[in-house]
Amino acid sequence: MTVTSPYSARLDRIPVAAHSVDIDGSRTRYWEYGSSGTGPTVVMVHGFRGDHHGLEPVVAHLEGLHILSPDLPGFGESEPLSTPHDIDGYATWLMAFVAALELPEPPVILGHSFGSIVVSAALARTTLRAPLVILVNPIAAPALAGPRGFLTRLAVFYYKMGAILPERLGFALLRNRVIVRVMSVTMAKTKDRSLRRWIHSQHDLYFSAFGNRAVVLEAFKASVGNDVSEFASDIVDRTLLIAADQDDITPVAAQHTLVRRFPDAELEILSGVGHLIHYEVPAEAAGLIRGFLAGEKA
Repeated sequence: MTVTSPYSARLDRIPVAAHSVDIDGSRTRYWEYGSSGTGPTVVMVHGFRGDHHGLEPVVAHLEGLHILSPDLPGFGESEPLSTPHDIDGYATWLMAFVAALELPEPPVILGHSFGSIVVSAALARTTLRAPLVILVNPIAAPALAGPRGFLTRLAVFYYKMGAILPERLGFALLRNRVIVRVMSVTMAKTKDRSLRRWIHSQHDLYFSAFGNRAVVLEAFKASVGNDVSEFASDIVDRTLLIAADQDDITPVAAQHTLVRRFPDAELEILSGVGHLIHYEVPAEAAGLIRGFLAGEKA
């Protein structure tokens, strides 16, 4: 059953076009919202196991901006990398992707969740530069440490099993709808039943669109083996962190620690939401983004 997006009317007002670009022999698909010259260009990088659709609710509330949103290599419609899907591989890809766009000016760069690690690594370890950086639900601390470390190790085992089982069984495990639904139910904090139903439908539709099992395992290892705090001190560009007070991935205390690691950063905490800011409160996130782009202090 198709569940209508609560943000579809807004999104439908924004022109969208699909494009492809070759990055070191593999095709990256990306979507352009709005048109150049109508506002600052923002490159958006989505999170683990998702694709560009996940950030569309935020896009829907940023009418008037020029937004370029790729599928990460190995996910959605983008082909896997020819190199390992580790954090260096993704960081190098992002640098090359932005260069391939041949934009007249460096774009603002936004990363959500795992995308926040990819963006941070690219800014710290490559020649990529951005006038402004926005990290939504940033992964502020090591996932394998702290009170959730045991659950993370269980997830590592799950992804390893998905990779080593015979192909049919491995794909069935990684795309198991019950496991995807448990994940979705855990992360969603909204009490709005219709919104929760739509969030679950989005995870059902897009959470299992990956190139192959090896990509998923490599990317998962990159997502739990790295965090933004490793790279923060080397990111000189002005940065906005948009975090949540009920995030099950990174506690608020870690976000306050993280923001102090940046040379020039500010932190906004959204209340009553967890790791799905982009789904549950995209209007609030978009408002913070617009203020940041306008030069307003949080």
